[in-house]
Amino acid sequence: MSTAGLKRPGETIRVAMIGYGLGGQAFHAPFIATTPGMKLTTLVTANAERRASARQAFPEARIVGSAEEVWSRAAEHDLVVVVTNNRTHVPLARAAIDAGIAVVVDKPLAPNVAEAESLLSHAQAAGVPLSVYHERRWDAEFLTAKKLIDAGMLGKVLRFESRLDRWRPQPKEGAWRELGDPADAGGLLFDLGSHLIDQALRLFGRVTHVYAEIEKRRPTVAVDDDVFLALTHECGTHSHLWTTSVAAQLGPRLRVMGNRAAYVKLTADVQEQALRAGVLPTAPGFGEEPAERWGLLGAGESVQSVKTERGDYQRFYANVVPWLQEGAPPPVDPRDAVEGLRIIEAARKSAAAKQVVAL
Repeated sequence: MSTAGLKRPGETIRVAMIGYGLGGQAFHAPFIATTPGMKLTTLVTANAERRASARQAFPEARIVGSAEEVWSRAAEHDLVVVVTNNRTHVPLARAAIDAGIAVVVDKPLAPNVAEAESLLSHAQAAGVPLSVYHERRWDAEFLTAKKLIDAGMLGKVLRFESRLDRWRPQPKEGAWRELGDPADAGGLLFDLGSHLIDQALRLFGRVTHVYAEIEKRRPTVAVDDDVFLALTHECGTHSHLWTTSVAAQLGPRLRVMGNRAAYVKLTADVQEQALRAGVLPTAPGFGEEPAERWGLLGAGESVQSVKTERGDYQRFYANVVPWLQEGAPPPVDPRDAVEGLRIIEAARKSAAAKQVVAL
């Protein structure tokens, strides 16, 4: 990373966040505001209702209606966080790079591999730090599975099953995630599928083959709302990933099958529910699960409950500080996001051809 973007250790990282919908309100602003060494300096939203809400939540922040007001005050910002609709991720990230400001882009980084690679090249040529918000690397159940795998408790992992399911039979009318223009990068494959793919890559590495079933189940939607992916990893592990909006009953969140033991977790991380309810990450017990939600480890009839690791989305922004102050690795390498997009594109080819696609 170019030293041009570095702050001196101890200096506050001044953040401009563009977008204040659910993602900005629940999944970014609370963590930025509570991470030592960071300050939410500017918040961009053109929506009058959201501007009023932002003023109440962050009275010390400058609330503006256009990203142009950030670029015109580039010297007053050290980081731009892009939390807008997917079609604007690349142009806003490019504008931040052109302004010489480090940038974090919410997932997906781009609507396709070509635009993602072009954006990375642009950032590298300008010497501007770039990262992608894949916060589900710090899901509680994912952290627990990774800990068990790394400790050899499961033996060799043969199959990894992971689900992020919803029961939403009625789509939101007019929501941009339901629009069919490819530039919008809508649908579940780009949304929750990006997280599932990223987690599988983190655990098991490079994917060699992809098989996918991508469906539109609800009659009024123009994009996928029911997705299954089968990934073959170079290490020999098979990942089976599901995400759907029409799960009338939810399946297990994780099932990790090894040749010595398995880890099965029925329920998902509790952070999302807490954040949507307005609970701050600094609240006592944030990210911790009660014992009745813990998963099971073992084989056959010999199984035991395993305490779930504390979910920790805060760690993304905690890692931003040494990234921008000391030149440490980014919290998420943007090349990982490009690899995830490569798998998404292969999945679409597989679903169209109804056959396995090699990467």
